[in-house]
Amino acid sequence: MLILLRHGRTKANAGGLLQGRIDLELDELGELQAQAAAAAIGPVDRVIASPLVRAQQTAAAFGQSVETDDRFIELDYGDWEAKPVKDVPAQTWAEWRNDLDFRPPNGETLNELGHRVRGGLMDLAADSVHQNIVVVSHVSPIKASVAWALGTPDDTTWRLFLGQASICRIATTLDSARLIEFNVTTHLAGLD
Repeated sequence: MLILLRHGRTKANAGGLLQGRIDLELDELGELQAQAAAAAIGPVDRVIASPLVRAQQTAAAFGQSVETDDRFIELDYGDWEAKPVKDVPAQTWAEWRNDLDFRPPNGETLNELGHRVRGGLMDLAADSVHQNIVVVSHVSPIKASVAWALGTPDDTTWRLFLGQASICRIATTLDSARLIEFNVTTHLAGLD
């Protein structure tokens, strides 16, 4: 089973900023979310995380060694990193939703993100048939992972909402993947 865990909250998340690859630590609530998520998931065979500190801190809540895989790093928002989401014009969001090759200034396209994430998932697919593997990542790579499991194009990501410290599960066989759970957050009840 592939278990995809979005990292806990950071100051940028709380402030409504496009965080991208800004390397921020979890805030106090984010640390509690990471602990609650690890407890809800329980024992696993492997823990893999994005190299960004918020993902590494969330992964550390499992209390075992963490493998780092750069393919699960967040989308590069380029010049928009640390920019409030609300400051990106509606017309720009519409253009982005309609073009998988849209690139934020000095950033990354959704096609590029989807390609690297699918490569990471394919490398884990055979092992995840017989192992429970947690991948601690970010909103965009996890949405791309869900699109991979569903066999849908990367623009599916625009139709998905993924909360902080949420859990998704993808069951794999040697020749297929199936989405079992999406955006599970019941383990976070009472934390905010």
